[in-house]
Amino acid sequence: MTKNAGNQGQDQRRRPSMLDNFKPLLIDVALPLGSYYVFKEAFGMGTFAALAWSSVGPALRTVWSLVRERSANGLALLILTVNVVGLALSFVSGDPRLMLAKDGAVSSTVAIGILVSVALGRPMMTEGMKPFLVKGDAAREGAWQRLTSGTAAGSADFRRKERAFSLVWGVALLIECVARVVGAYTIPVDTMVWLGGVLMAVVMAVTFVFSGAVAAGPMERMLGEEAAAKPAEPAGPSGKKLAAAA
Repeated sequence: MTKNAGNQGQDQRRRPSMLDNFKPLLIDVALPLGSYYVFKEAFGMGTFAALAWSSVGPALRTVWSLVRERSANGLALLILTVNVVGLALSFVSGDPRLMLAKDGAVSSTVAIGILVSVALGRPMMTEGMKPFLVKGDAAREGAWQRLTSGTAAGSADFRRKERAFSLVWGVALLIECVARVVGAYTIPVDTMVWLGGVLMAVVMAVTFVFSGAVAAGPMERMLGEEAAAKPAEPAGPSGKKLAAAA
């Protein structure tokens, strides 16, 4: 009893809080948006300098995630690469609109990476979705392994939903990319700074709801059903279940 309670306590500590779930969004959207106006209005920086300094936070977060996790997350690497290239090009050109268009390049590069991963049968968004569905539960972890490895009855449907989740996010980010690039060169810079953040938040919110309805929600139900079901009994050399042979 005590041991189980201790394990439950450890599982609860491992589960991400609401703040942990939304921390990347706050750092990538709220921090650059707020710091841009602080640098420009409070410190009197130019538009280009304010945009450049406001991009440092998200870049540092990506690097820190890579160092802390000690693993190469494909999505994080894509974002970091495009951020570095975009900042370098912007410093060379000195064009603030290019800085804004760079955010669209991030979306497009990530979107293409996600869509390619779906085509290769290794959906990239699975890395971010799995913790929300498994919730640190050992039974659900086992169910996830069975469903993704093809040993469970509902594996085919589960993997279709898994691919659909990444597909929805890939298409949504491509749409956001087009909107950001068009806005960067047609809307005043000061307006596009806050509008870009709003656009990202809206796209993420709508995509989160839609992908949850068509993929994550059904996957969570399948995980629950598989976790509650008893594993199949092992078969003997003759192909019959050992229990039946006994």
